[in-house]
Amino acid sequence: MAKAASKRTGGGKVEKKRAKKDPNAPKRGLSAYMFFANEQRDNVRDENPGVSFGQVGKLLGLRWKALSEKQRAPYEAKAAADKKRYEDEKQAYNAQGDEDSS
Repeated sequence: MAKAASKRTGGGKVEKKRAKKDPNAPKRGLSAYMFFANEQRDNVRDENPGVSFGQVGKLLGLRWKALSEKQRAPYEAKAAADKKRYEDEKQAYNAQGDEDSS
């Protein structure tokens, strides 16, 4: 990975510039909560018309906390499958990067 360049500003602070992220890199896996939130977000908006973006997040969080382990199981399974997908794609991506640098 490329090292971030840094430079000093007039105030003595060091500004760090990030290296550009490769658009071909695999996307990270979603968590179980994110699968739940994506599925339930429309329901929360329908049940609470006019609610703000932040309030939707709070309501989703409360619903997630109220779920039992049994109710969370399908979302945990989806998260595990997505994590596996990410790891496989990352391994293939890194292998491709190693071939290109040779």
